[in-house]
Amino acid sequence: MKYRIYRFFLVLLSSLCLAIPEEANACTSFIVSGKVTKDGRPLIFKNRDTGNVNNVVVVMQGELYRYMGITGANDMKASNIWGGHNEAGFAIINTAAYNMNGCKIKDSDNDGVVMRRALEVCRTLADFEHLLDTLPKPLDVNSNFGVLDGEGGCAYYEAGDSGFVKFDANNPDEAPNGYLVRTNHAMTGCRDIDRGVERFMAITDFMDEARRNGHLDCEYLIAQAPRYLTHGLTKQNLYNILPKDENDTCFIHFSEFIPRYISSSAILVQGVASGESPSHTVSWTNIGWPCGSVAIPLMLEEDTPLPAIVQRDESGMAWLCSQSIEQKLKVFCLQRGNVQDYIDLSKLVNVAGTGVVQRMMPLEQEVFSHAHEALERVRKGKGGARFLRKYYEWVDEFVKKNYPDRGNESWRLSE
Repeated sequence: MKYRIYRFFLVLLSSLCLAIPEEANACTSFIVSGKVTKDGRPLIFKNRDTGNVNNVVVVMQGELYRYMGITGANDMKASNIWGGHNEAGFAIINTAAYNMNGCKIKDSDNDGVVMRRALEVCRTLADFEHLLDTLPKPLDVNSNFGVLDGEGGCAYYEAGDSGFVKFDANNPDEAPNGYLVRTNHAMTGCRDIDRGVERFMAITDFMDEARRNGHLDCEYLIAQAPRYLTHGLTKQNLYNILPKDENDTCFIHFSEFIPRYISSSAILVQGVASGESPSHTVSWTNIGWPCGSVAIPLMLEEDTPLPAIVQRDESGMAWLCSQSIEQKLKVFCLQRGNVQDYIDLSKLVNVAGTGVVQRMMPLEQEVFSHAHEALERVRKGKGGARFLRKYYEWVDEFVKKNYPDRGNESWRLSE
């Protein structure tokens, strides 16, 4: 009975989050050319921030291509896709660019619709450019679209109502280090109303550090970027002020870090190297609050259902997403005031290693470890579908069995 009541509380919380007076989609992203990654495969990444905190992964057949992507649990028809890839090796993510349509901040309605359409019909970057050119104007978009394809293409498209500007990660004049970052402003928009500046600084610092240390690889980036705990502006590193353990309460102001109260998922799409089949594109998908969830590599394969924990269950939500929200409530545990701006740091990270992030990382690394054989089997064409199916089944069982407890359920229900 208590569990059913708590699940109701989660649904109520997610609906209340829709009213949070912040940018509706305030995400953090980067794109990386295959010229600089360890394995020659391009990457696009997005940490999704939205008041719609319940997300699921869907697999759908589009007009031309089958695709997978992240959508809101309440979007039953998956009319909007917020990151994903298709069987032709085309992948897309976005961040809202609030300065693309003049010097007045204006949200838009079609960003997710355009991404869904792109996954349905696009194979290459040129196809996506044609789509943007031919869609009716005004487009009703304001996004930095990050795109890769099976031919090694990797670019941002700063798109507004009337057109777009391309930034190519493969062009050393535009991306001297082989990667680009975006948050919530476009470089070609009205710079007087830039948004997401602190996170832009943080993701820039993170990527520069990753390059210096030789970490431009998918596993490191998807594990570390959505859990980066250094503030872009103040340079405060929360690992420098760790509480002793989870009982050493330490409330701190927590605003405009990459992980946030409204962070609802993270995705890193890993494209293919030269000579590989575009169908072997992988979405490393962290569904739910990324600090309290685990990323799972997902590949499209015929007759191979995705792990059940990332898809809608009988509640209408994804099991892994729901569990991650419970972990988030341990960290953002204030009951009144600006609850989204303060955390108990001891519940997130601490010296004893029992914080939410510290308990998720070993679980996630085990998931990654077991993924290698399945992904390589698919890439080599040696019974890959069977190994991938067995891997997905193992993921469901392993994560459910080893996921940390739901936390302070009892005291929340008794208040």
